[in-house]
Amino acid sequence: MRYTWPKKKLCRREGINLFWTEKYDLTKSKRGPLKTRKSSEFWTQLRKKQLAKRMFGLSEKQFFSYFKKAQQSTWEWTTWEKMLKLIELRLDNVVYRANFARTRIQSRQFVSHAHFTVNGVKVDVPSISVKVWDVIALRDKLKESPLYKSLLEELEEFSKQNKGKVSSCKWIEVDSKKLSITIKALPTKEDFEQIIDIQKIVEFYSK
Repeated sequence: MRYTWPKKKLCRREGINLFWTEKYDLTKSKRGPLKTRKSSEFWTQLRKKQLAKRMFGLSEKQFFSYFKKAQQSTWEWTTWEKMLKLIELRLDNVVYRANFARTRIQSRQFVSHAHFTVNGVKVDVPSISVKVWDVIALRDKLKESPLYKSLLEELEEFSKQNKGKVSSCKWIEVDSKKLSITIKALPTKEDFEQIIDIQKIVEFYSK
C-alpha cells in the first residue's frame, strides 16, 4: 500500500509516531496530535484499527483479509492472536523486525526491489507469509552495495552493545555477518507491538 495522506498528518491523527523516525517525532513538532471528538466505544475501536493498519502500512482490504484468515485458521489461539501472528509473519515485517531496514516502509521497498531470497529463491512480494525454519537472506550481489555495507557496520556495532543480539524478537535468529534471518518459532503475544490493541480491532470487525 502507498499512503496518499501526508505521513506527518497520519501521525498527528493517531497521536503517535507511526513510522519510528525522527522526522515524524511529534514531541519535536510545533503541531502536536490532532484534537479528537468525544470518544465512544465505536470511535475507540475505529482509531485502534486505523493506528494498527497504518503502522503496518496495510490497506483496509489487506487488513480485513487478515481478520478473515484468522477466523478461518485452525491455529489453537484466539482470533486476535492469530490475526497478529499472520501480520507479523509478512516478509516485509520480518525484514523490519530483524533491523535490516529502519522503517516498515523501507523494508517494503527493499523486498519489492527483490533484495532478498526466501530459502534461496528470489522474491519481490512484501506480503509473502514466512514459516518456521524459513531462511531469509540478502542476495549476494547486494552485500557490497554502499547501503548494505553501512547496514552491516551498524549491525555489528549494535551486536557488540547488546551481547551479540541484533534483534529483540525471540522468534527470529539474525546472522549479522551473513545478513540472513531464520524463523525459529511463531511469534507470541509477548512479541507483538504493545501499543496495538488488537482485541478492540477484532471487536470492530465482529459487529
